[in-house]
Amino acid sequence: MSSFPAAKRCFLCECLSYDEINEETISLEFSWPGPQPRGGQFFMMKAEFGGVFLGRPISTAGWEAPGILRFIIARRGRGSEELMNLRPGNRAELSGPLGNCWADAGAVIPEGPAALISGGVGVAPLACYAPELGKRSYDFYAGFKNRPYGLENVKPRSLVIATEDGSEGLEGRIPDFFSPKGYSIVFSCGPVPMLKTVAAICEESGVPCYISMERHMACGTGACLGCTVKTRTGNRRCCADGPIFNAVEVVW
Repeated sequence: MSSFPAAKRCFLCECLSYDEINEETISLEFSWPGPQPRGGQFFMMKAEFGGVFLGRPISTAGWEAPGILRFIIARRGRGSEELMNLRPGNRAELSGPLGNCWADAGAVIPEGPAALISGGVGVAPLACYAPELGKRSYDFYAGFKNRPYGLENVKPRSLVIATEDGSEGLEGRIPDFFSPKGYSIVFSCGPVPMLKTVAAICEESGVPCYISMERHMACGTGACLGCTVKTRTGNRRCCADGPIFNAVEVVW
């Protein structure tokens, strides 16, 4: 699947808003003078006065208005910690948009209902893609540890929420409540065990499934070969060949 032809840009951007979702997750909005990303694409991000040299890959959660990008960031290490410490008026270096997009996969099966399945911060690239579906009907399955987030702009035919502690929606993990029956295509992003389960369910049912993979990245452009994904046709670069892959091609 080819990358979406978007021009990469790098800007020092101002943080416009900060929202604490929970102790480990926040939402940030930034000004952005560059090209509009598509759902599924990501940016390499780092705080202006941070101590890390390389940016961290963060998927776009939404294009809130012309010139405003929204991201959902989870605490994973020093780089994400520095981003989580930003407040309105602070700045971060944003480089992107990078990678391919869900629309490339959607073009493979252009008609019929779709299922979007997310786990944790994997909700971001799928929620960003949902408005691009237009009149195509879709159901959204979203799994969280506790409080749901990132679903403000999705308008699915059906919304299924599951939380591990049972505080909202169904209690359990979201793949337990999903069946590919009746869908023409499935899009999924979340923890690897969840993706592996969803991919297996879809392959068994013969339903096309596309997944967004997460890897540690250094350059974000494919030059360093540090974010390898094993596939049936050889190693692929998550940043440049992905992050979205046909699930049947991935070697788990």
